Amino acid sequence: MCRPSATFAVWSSAWLNGAAASDDVLDALLAWGEAHDVVAADAPAAEAFALPLAFNRAATPVQLLMALRSQGAKSLQLVLPVPGDVRGLGGGGPFTEAALRAGDALVLPELGFGVVPEPIAEGLVRWTVYSLATPTAPEYVALGEAEHGLTDAIRASAGALQTLDVASDRPGVRAELSAHLRSRPDVDWPAGTPGRALRVLQRAEEIAAILVIALSDEPGGALSASASTLRAQALRPLSDAVRTARCAAINEAVRVFAEQTAREG
Repeated sequence: MCRPSATFAVWSSAWLNGAAASDDVLDALLAWGEAHDVVAADAPAAEAFALPLAFNRAATPVQLLMALRSQGAKSLQLVLPVPGDVRGLGGGGPFTEAALRAGDALVLPELGFGVVPEPIAEGLVRWTVYSLATPTAPEYVALGEAEHGLTDAIRASAGALQTLDVASDRPGVRAELSAHLRSRPDVDWPAGTPGRALRVLQRAEEIAAILVIALSDEPGGALSASASTLRAQALRPLSDAVRTARCAAINEAVRVFAEQTAREG
């Protein structure tokens, strides 16, 4: 499931490399909204991608796909920033601010641009293209490393919560978890998406659902506000590991599609 940027990263990469049709990309985006449009945040982005500036009549996702192809893009890299961790965003500025607000973004470090999706109305998602202040490629994390990171973070978080005595036997938690997982958008992936990447992504999504429940469980065994804060701190490494695993899984899928075309060429 992940985020809108994850869907667009994988499907656009499949399309750019001949493994999907443009209609497939548009169909995949419907999981996040009934309508999608595209604008540029600044003049360089508008000129490079032949897009209207914000507050003008918006373009369509197909126009963005065509612009990516005309610019020679082969893939888009997923970034999931949070306050205190803006790695891969290329410095400060409007793009970083928008990416932090949305919680997900795409970067094209070789082109010096980034893209941020944001819901602006019921059923409408706007994708805004920004110039990067300082183009920087997101840090590469291998899938195996991301998997190990999840496992280690689970162990560390469980141990910390037991030490703090804030774990609780919450009645009905399995049903609550199942309901939360069922409520997520149903996202399809292109044929040829590597199975291991999907398995890592699925595990990250399941753990993310557990985190949502754990952090919303007030008091959840925490006997004071300070204990609740300590619980959140104990779970933070697991949240970071989930973000890392999501990015690693999506960016590995993007890499596989790009390398398939390179081998065929």
